[in-house]
Amino acid sequence: MGNFTFNKTDIDGVYIIDVKTYGDNRGYFMETYKDSDFKAAGLDYNFVQDNQSSSRKGVLRGLHFQKTHPQAKLVRVIKGEVFDVAVDLRKGSKTYGKWVGVLLSEENHRQFMIPRGFAHGFVVVSDYAEFAYKCDDVYHPEDEGGIMWNDPAIGIEWPDVGEIILSEKDKVHPSLAESKIEF
Repeated sequence: MGNFTFNKTDIDGVYIIDVKTYGDNRGYFMETYKDSDFKAAGLDYNFVQDNQSSSRKGVLRGLHFQKTHPQAKLVRVIKGEVFDVAVDLRKGSKTYGKWVGVLLSEENHRQFMIPRGFAHGFVVVSDYAEFAYKCDDVYHPEDEGGIMWNDPAIGIEWPDVGEIILSEKDKVHPSLAESKIEF
């Protein structure tokens, strides 16, 4: 599909997207999103908000979701490297509670398409990272939720980055079983 290769993962609806880059001695150029290519791949989203964050090594953001206003996200790294994770929270899904992860970096230009109904999080692997993502619904601060990043029932295999740095909110998220969240 043009400048994108849409790679299915073991969880239905979650894609790792390889992006074609065009480079020469000046640098590179790449498309990061093209509506017609995504729709042709069956990824029909109406993105309404773009977000960007910066973090240092060991910062783990997540696992986040919105309770009644779930968001699909198309995520990528602009600078540095992160390990990015999606956890299936869809009611009745055969992969409920399962996770898929991918290394995203400024070098590999990969993107991660996470549909609605998932918890999302990432840990910074490099010394510094800038992370950008598109959402198909606006952020509602009163609607945020989360599950603990190291829930043994989920069993995410986070890379060893030394000390994990969490926000105060992320330190107190319940386990998946305690949250009883299903979309």
